[in-house]
This record gives sequence, structure tokens and C-alpha cells, in this order.
Amino acid sequence: MVHVRFEGRSYDITENQLGVTAGMNDTAVKERLAQHLDVGRDRLQSYVVDRRPSGDVIIRPEAVYG
Repeated sequence: MVHVRFEGRSYDITENQLGVTAGMNDTAVKERLAQHLDVGRDRLQSYVVDRRPSGDVIIRPEAVYG
């Protein structure tokens, strides 16, 4: 499952829906997500792709503290 936080909304999308495979790098995953959301890939440039031990992927804005 791919969990996405984009512009204040949360989405749960299957890997098949995005066309994401285990060996894809972060850039490729963000490109597929941008296509799915119908936005320019530059909108996801600063986003973080976090791969969890469970196999889930979390794509979220970079956290800024301070």
C-alpha cells in the first residue's frame, strides 16, 4: 500500500494502481504519483519517500522543524 499526504489530504493507493514496483527509486515513484494525481512532478520534488519494514510506502512533505 502507498500512503500519500498531498496538499492536506491523505490517500491510500495500491502499488498496482500507481504502477510501482519494489525496485523503483524515489524519483520514479514520485513520477508515477504525479501522473496519478495529474500534477507536475516538480510539485513532489521536496517530498519524502519512506519505505516501511512492512512493505508499505509513505510519501509525504518533508518535515521542517524550528
